[in-house]
Amino acid sequence: MNRFLARLFGIFTVCCLGLILSVGAMAQSGEKIKVRMDWTPWGGQAALHLAQQKGWFAASGLDVTLEDGNGSVTTIQIVGGGEQFDVGHAALASMMIARDKGLPVKAIAVFARLSDIGLLVPKDSGINGPKDLKGKKVIYTAGSLEAPFIDAFLASGGLKRGDLELINVDAASKASSYAVGRADAAFSTIPFFLPVVSQSRASEAIRFADYNLNMPSFGLFATESKLASKRESISKFASIVAASWQYIYNGHESEAADAMIAQRPQAKLDKAILRAQIDALKGFFQLPAPSGQLLGAPIEADFVTAVKTLTDVGLIKTLKDGKEFFAPNLVRPAAAVPK
Repeated sequence: MNRFLARLFGIFTVCCLGLILSVGAMAQSGEKIKVRMDWTPWGGQAALHLAQQKGWFAASGLDVTLEDGNGSVTTIQIVGGGEQFDVGHAALASMMIARDKGLPVKAIAVFARLSDIGLLVPKDSGINGPKDLKGKKVIYTAGSLEAPFIDAFLASGGLKRGDLELINVDAASKASSYAVGRADAAFSTIPFFLPVVSQSRASEAIRFADYNLNMPSFGLFATESKLASKRESISKFASIVAASWQYIYNGHESEAADAMIAQRPQAKLDKAILRAQIDALKGFFQLPAPSGQLLGAPIEADFVTAVKTLTDVGLIKTLKDGKEFFAPNLVRPAAAVPK
C-alpha cells in the first residue's frame, strides 16, 4: 500500500509539474499577433517598434510579430483576403475603398486623423496653393491614392489638368526625380516624403486636407473574422500601440527613433530622417485627442467626412454610413505603457 501511494504521489507530482511548466510556457509565449506593415520601416511605424523594444507587448501577454509590407493597398489585400495576419497597418482610406468593394475589413485604431496626402514644393518657390501651379511641372504617380484627388485639388484653385504639366513617374522614382529638380512640385504622402527630399531640396508641404479633401490616414485594421475570434487580443494590441504613440508625443520622439534602429539593425535606418518623419506626423494626429477620447480611438465624424471625400471622387459607391468602416471600443487604457 505504501509503495502504491508513493507511486501515485509521484505520478501526481509529475503531472502537476508538467501542468505548471505548460502554463508557464503559455504565459511566456503569450497570445500570438501577426502584423503586416504598410511598408519597410519608417517613422509612421515608430509606436509599434517602440512597444516591441520596450517589452510592452510581452508584458501584456502578447507575442507580436511585425512583417514589412510593400504598400498599403497590397497590405490591405493580403490581410483582408486570408488568415495569415491578424492585423494590418496601412492607409485607412485605402481600407475604406476595399471594404466598399466587399473586403470584410474594419479600422480598429486611427492615429493620423488628417489625410497625409499633399503637394511638396520647394521653399521660397512662391507656390502656396493650387492656383500657383499654372504652367508648372508637377510629378505624381498614376496608381497611387493621390491620383483621384488631383482634379478636385486643382479645381479649388481654379485650374484644370491642362493648365500645368503633370509628369507620371513610378513611386520608387518620385523622391529622386523631385529632389534633383526635374519638376517644380510633387504630389505624395507628406510625412514620409518631406523629410527624405528635404535633405537635397529644402521643401514644404501643402495639405489636401486644407482644401476639403480629408480622410483618415494610417492606422490599424483587421478582418471581421479575426475580430470575432481574437477580439480581446487585438484590442490589447491596438491599445498598446495607441498608448505608445501618446508616450512618443509626450516628449520621447528620439527614444522612438532609437528603438526603431535597435529593432531593425539590418535596415540601416537614418535617425535624422526617422526623427523628422515622426515630427512631421504629429500635425496629422490632431492632438490632443477630443475630450474623453483616447488617442487612436476611431471618431465617427472623421469617417463621415471620409465617406463624403471618397464618394465625391468616385472611390466609394455603395457604403455611405461612416460607422460601417470601423470597429468601436477596441482602444482602451494600456497599463503596460507609461505616461
